[in-house]
Amino acid sequence: MKTTTIVAIILGVLVLISVVQAFQLNGLKEKVSDGQLSVSSAAKTTAASSGDSGKTTSALPSSVKNLPQMVGGC
Repeated sequence: MKTTTIVAIILGVLVLISVVQAFQLNGLKEKVSDGQLSVSSAAKTTAASSGDSGKTTSALPSSVKNLPQMVGGC
């Protein structure tokens, strides 16, 4: 096969993938605007600001509790 044919096939596949992703993104955007999208429990955790002591926060997952110890790599 010629190099230009291979490049054209790869370009066609990439364009096809981007079209599929555009439709998926449009569907997701419509779900978010309609309020049909549910959020997982890990994303529902809220952090109280320093001036907002009246709010209660939910418990953090164990992976987030140890985050300061994990910073730095080792």
